[in-house]
Formats: sequence, C-alpha cells, structure tokens
Amino acid sequence: MTTATVTKEITKKNGSKETFKEKFVQVDRRDAKLALAHIVVAFIALFLGGFAGLLQVFVRSGQFKLPAGINYYQILTVHGVLLGLILTTYFILGFQTAAISRTSGALSNKQRTIGWAGFWIMTIGTAASATMVLLNEASVLYTFYAPLQAHWIFYLGLALVVVGSWTVALAQGLRYIQWRKENKGQTSPLLSFMVVVNNLMWFVCTLGVAAEVLFQLLPWSLGLVERVDVLLSRTLFWYFGHALVYFWLLPAYMIWYTVVPKVIGAKIFSDSLARLAFMLFLLFSIPVGVHHQLTEPGIDGFWKFLQVVLTFFVIVPSLLTAFSMFATFEIRGRELGGKGIFGWFKKLPWKDSRFLLPFIGMAAFIPGGAGGVVNASYQMNELIHNTIWVTGHFHLAIATTVVLTYFGAAYWLIPHLTGRVLTKKMNDLAVTSGIMWTIGMFIMSGAMHIAGLFGAPRRSEYSTYGGSEQAAEWIPYQIAQAVGGTVLFIAIILIIGIVINLIWFAPKGEEEFPLAELSQGAERTPAILENFKLWGVILVALILIAYTFPIFDIINNSPLGSTGYKFW
Repeated sequence: MTTATVTKEITKKNGSKETFKEKFVQVDRRDAKLALAHIVVAFIALFLGGFAGLLQVFVRSGQFKLPAGINYYQILTVHGVLLGLILTTYFILGFQTAAISRTSGALSNKQRTIGWAGFWIMTIGTAASATMVLLNEASVLYTFYAPLQAHWIFYLGLALVVVGSWTVALAQGLRYIQWRKENKGQTSPLLSFMVVVNNLMWFVCTLGVAAEVLFQLLPWSLGLVERVDVLLSRTLFWYFGHALVYFWLLPAYMIWYTVVPKVIGAKIFSDSLARLAFMLFLLFSIPVGVHHQLTEPGIDGFWKFLQVVLTFFVIVPSLLTAFSMFATFEIRGRELGGKGIFGWFKKLPWKDSRFLLPFIGMAAFIPGGAGGVVNASYQMNELIHNTIWVTGHFHLAIATTVVLTYFGAAYWLIPHLTGRVLTKKMNDLAVTSGIMWTIGMFIMSGAMHIAGLFGAPRRSEYSTYGGSEQAAEWIPYQIAQAVGGTVLFIAIILIIGIVINLIWFAPKGEEEFPLAELSQGAERTPAILENFKLWGVILVALILIAYTFPIFDIINNSPLGSTGYKFW
C-alpha cells in the first residue's frame, strides 16, 4: 500500500482550531483508474438520464410537446434505465473497487484484469440497450414488463450489464478472499466486509432477472417461442427488483457507517452492529419481491402475506443504522462542547459537503421509509399502487437518500482517485448543488405524493382524460413537478461541473479517503457475523420458503401466455 500526507484542521472544545499533518492510505493508482472509469460513466448517465427526466416532467405539465416524433415512453425508458440501472450500478462498482483497494490492499494484476473485463462487458451491454431505446425499438420502461416486447438486442444488452457487474464483483470478492487467507483469524476490514455482502446480495437477486431475460424474454423476442408467461416474468423481475433497491442503498450505508464518522472527527460506534445490519439486509431484502405484486391475480394471498411480513423485518436494520448514526453524531457533538438536548446538533460540520449531503440523505430516508411502509401494507397499497405516489416515494427514498449520499462521496472520492483536491470553492458549490437538489426533489416528490393520493396514475403521459374533472385536479401538481424537475436539472448541471473540475482542473494534491476507526469502547466483533456459510444457508432457506410454492403454482396454473405487443 502507498501512503500520502494531508494537512488537516480540527476544532477543539473551546472553539479554537489546530492544524496538523496526517498520513493516510492511498488507493493504488491502477485500481483508481478502474474505479474512476466506472464513476465517469455513472455521471454521463446522470446527465443524459436527468435531461430525459426534465423533458418528461415538462410533457406531464401539459405545457410542452416532444419534437421530431420523439415518444414520451421513449424518454421515460431512457430516464428509468440510465438513472435506475446504469448510474447506480456503475457508481457502486466504482466506489466498491476503491473501497476494497483501500481496505484490503491493491488488486492483483489478474484481479484488475477481471475488473476491466467486467467494465467493458457492462459498457458494451449499456451501449446496445441504449441504442435500441434511442431507435424507439425498446420503449418498454424501466421494468420492461411483458407483454410489451422490445428488440432482442435490448434484452441482450441488459444481460451483458448483469454479467459484467458479476465480473467486476468477482474481482472485488477475490481480493477479499485473498485478505482473509493472508490474515487468518483476524476480523476483516469493515468496509471490505460490507462490499462483499452487497455483492453477494446482488448476485443472488440478479439470478431472477437473468433467468427472466435468458429463458423467457430473449427467446420470445427472437421469435423462438410465440408466447411468454407474463405473471412468471413479473415475479422473476420483482425477485430481483426489490433487492435492487438495497443494492443501491447499502453503499450509502457503507458511507454512513465508515466515512461520515471520520469526516466529523468521530469513531465508528459499533463494528458488530454494522455487520449485523448488513447481514439482516442480506437475509430480508430478497424474499420480499411479491409485495410489489399485491394487486396481481394468480398469486395466492398467503404468499403475499408472508412476503409482506418479511418486508417489515427489513425495517429492523434500518432502525439499527439510525440509532448508530445519531449516537455517533451526538457523541461527537458533545465532545465539541455541545450542551443541552440538541446543543450537539449545532456542532456538526454543516458547511462540509462530505457531511451535509449524506446527512440530508439520512434525513430524507425517514419520510421515504415511512412511504415504503405504506407501499408494502396490503390495504394501503390498494389505494396508491398504480398512482404517481409510488414514483414520489421512489424519488424520495432513492433519488434523495441514496443519490445525495453518492454525490457527497464523489466529492472526496474523485479527487482522491485523480490526485487532486476538493477546494473550498468547489466544496461551497457542492453544498449549493446539494441544497438545490433537496429543494427540487422536495417540490417534485411532494407534488407526486399529493397527486397520487388524488388518483393520478404513474407511467402515463399528459392527458385530460376527455375533460375529466378529476384529471383537472392533477394538473397543478404536474406543473409543480415540472418546476421541481427544472431545479433538479440545474443542480445536475452544477454537479457535472464540479465532477469535471475534480477530474481535470482542480489543483494537484492529496485528498484523503476518509475511513473512521472503531471506537475504543466497542466490544469485539463475534466471528459468527463473518460466517458466510451460515448466513448463506439461512438466505437460501428463506428464498425457497418464499418463492418455491408461488412459482410452482404460477407454472402449473398460468394461462397459455401472451404474444408480444408494441404500442409505439
């Protein structure tokens, strides 16, 4: 491992400041190039997907029509796929590559080659799928539900993205295994452990969508089979689709647990609690997908009930995380002299984008999580299931909580990888962009939630529904969505400008990969939390219980199946 030295400043209890030099571990430059390649693609996806989203809210406002024969569902697909799949997957794999290299040591030449192979497989798949969407041959939305039928190249591209992601994750896993062999009997680095848990969850959950694409949608789109079992395809998608949310979320948790404490000058509250939370996410994030199908006929009510119950178990690790993080904040705030019930709150570094943006993400997860409880509740889901409430929840829980945390990490990670520094000017601009993102999302997501309660549908273009009085009630909220979307796109332009500066124009220097140490008073981590064989057996058992009988019933009792439809 290589080390670098950075000048740091701390605030003492009496309010005075002291500067000192500190050595830190530098991510290997060869690994940095691999990580940065992923992150660059992620931010390209942010700009293109964000622009598609801007056009989308303009159309829904009723004040704008797309030019040149561009289809609304075409840009809706671009927006969903680029931001929901490409931005997130590339950023996560880039961040995790840097995290593994930082905590478990540089990748070997073979591991690095595997990582680059995965990157290019993903990129070829992304280009193939994007081309089909742009040619209006795959306007099937983010969920690509059958019986809407896209061009076979679109499905093949998605399959390549998944296979490529497995390959990059394999490189990270091999480095973790190597560390374990070299350090027998020792507790593995917390951040590396978290990366492996997230990758394991990703591999298990993507088996569902891989099976859907390879054995159903590809043969169907190629004309090898005439019909597709719609219910089976949707069940396989949501086996993957809900765990996908936690694949996005867990890297944000990694940053909250291991990076944010260092940024504020604190220690990790509990290594054991963090590992337990991640293992619980692994267990309960996959056998819950049927709660997205509560209105689907063909799935017995008992299995829907079971998966709803398992869904509520996922709340437990989120509550553990909330307790751990706010305990960390309070302890640090009181160390800095905070008095009274909330005096510690004022002592936190609110002007530091590396802290502020992830903190806003944490705060947004409170109403975002509450909305998730509504979505997963059998009776309340009946009210909001096919409304734009769900879209508002998604943008609050993911596009605010997760993406803002990613941005906060990018502002130190990119200069660390490029050998540059985050200047005060760029930090202030980053704070501004984060606040603008929050305001824009509050306006847009809030309007979506309210319109959803009034019955406004999701996945739909602007329509007055033949002059319907009820539809007229939605229009002011759709205009508000356009206002919020405009603010968000301005924030995206600022963010892209910051990223460009940090890659090519920021001053040369050393930016730390902040990684907190464990609190001295924390108890030793039990070895059982790293027993992947045990947790893996429990995971497989839960999946078999939750999915074996529903899928058996679907295959036995489904109708003939559907031919493909193309409405664009």
